[in-house]
Amino acid sequence: MDENVFFREITMRICSHLEIEEGLHSCMQYLAQHMPADRIYLERYEPELSSMRVVACATAERGEIMDVLVPVTQFASAALGKLAESWRAGELPSVFVVNRPNEEPVTRSMLTALDLPMSSAMSLPLISHGKVLGALALLAEGNDRYSDEHARLYSLLKDPFFIAMSNTLKHREILLLKELLADDNRYLHGELRRISGEEIIGANFGLRDVMMKVRQVSTLDSPVLLSGETGVGKDVIANAIHYSSPRNEGPFISVNCGAIPDTLIDSELFGHEKGAFTGALAQKRGRFERADHGTIFLDEIGELPLAVQSRLLRVLQQREIERVGGSSTIKLDIRIIAATNRDLREMVRAKEFREDLWYRLNVFPIEIPPLRDRRSDIPELVHHFMKQKARELKLPAVPPLASGTMEKLNAYDWPGNIRELQNLVERELILYPRGPIAFDQLTPEPVSEAARDQSTEPGTVTNLDTVISSHIRHILQRTEGKIHGPGGAAELLGINPSTLRNRMKKLDIPFGRQNDLDR
Repeated sequence: MDENVFFREITMRICSHLEIEEGLHSCMQYLAQHMPADRIYLERYEPELSSMRVVACATAERGEIMDVLVPVTQFASAALGKLAESWRAGELPSVFVVNRPNEEPVTRSMLTALDLPMSSAMSLPLISHGKVLGALALLAEGNDRYSDEHARLYSLLKDPFFIAMSNTLKHREILLLKELLADDNRYLHGELRRISGEEIIGANFGLRDVMMKVRQVSTLDSPVLLSGETGVGKDVIANAIHYSSPRNEGPFISVNCGAIPDTLIDSELFGHEKGAFTGALAQKRGRFERADHGTIFLDEIGELPLAVQSRLLRVLQQREIERVGGSSTIKLDIRIIAATNRDLREMVRAKEFREDLWYRLNVFPIEIPPLRDRRSDIPELVHHFMKQKARELKLPAVPPLASGTMEKLNAYDWPGNIRELQNLVERELILYPRGPIAFDQLTPEPVSEAARDQSTEPGTVTNLDTVISSHIRHILQRTEGKIHGPGGAAELLGINPSTLRNRMKKLDIPFGRQNDLDR
């Protein structure tokens, strides 16, 4: 048999299969044509366990992955150590031939453990830096089955099978890491559900109409546009749509469009290639790409610059993106949920939002009512937040509410909505961990003097912007103009500072250098 032909054929067979058992089976079929061969085993030595782990095996009929740990006797373990020493000293042939298995402890131990008949064996040690990593063992039943010519040909398998063993171990490590990643992903999804609440508070009362729409659209892939004031729980409704959809095992990627600087938003949403710009040291997947086979939630969509809106329109229409600095098109399978606290229709008229994008997003709009329009849910929300925050703050028990507290909460207009209520509950629990909880810091004075006088007249209705403007001014007086940071107006109102500034700008409330208020 020509050595070059033999080596080339074996190398092609082991390297042409991604799965090691298939490559081993193909090699076994070829070996059986040129030498005695009943079975072949790929083994890895694990000295810390004093064992050989069978990774894969093959017969002429089939190959299979194995994960069998075969303990090596103390005597056999010592023999392996001597084998490595002899190999380093150059005192052993490249192939270890055993034609009388009863007389060799390592072979006898392996055959007995695998419940195989006594067989002649050729073992090709896989040794690196003087350490036995494993072996490739070829078996043929009976004694005296292998000759020096067989050993010469078999020794040619050393390099291709050493590479195959390394690749197999790396492949198994990757599969294990993939399993761990999938398990972590499932755990994090569960945590997200627990944090956001699997049960939507108010689903049977104030949010009944909203949840009916959620059930209608969750099984589809149509875009959904959630609208409502800041703090009403748009993110919770987006979670509910995703986790009740067929995509619930896929990723749920949330993006706060108002929190990403304009210079970084393309890279964050669409990703970039290495070298696309200064600082792009490696390729990066964007949020859209990470949401593939799942859902992407674009919160505060009204804050997107017009240039980015144009690129978002392409994603909606064609379900494809290009990374910054890239030329290849990446196809996506995603569901888009957008949310805003702004009037997109008015923004379209003011040329601040693309009309065609609004039409694409507004396929299935869901308006989430503010807390003042669903006051019947306040007791249940308070009860839920108190249990949740007491657990997070590690309180021994949920403190009781003071008498008349619910009437006080129901009389308040909640400009910060559910987020304001949640923050207020947490603050009260920090201040009064043993109770009773009375919400004495709540200051229900949201209307101005003019509005209060007007509201006393029968049949009069106070303009909502007037009420909100008066309440914001009142809070700013309490914080001495401080908007951002601990104790600032944004924290007291339970909203994002940038959202508060936008609301103040819309209501013509001075801040910043205009009135030396924003600090």
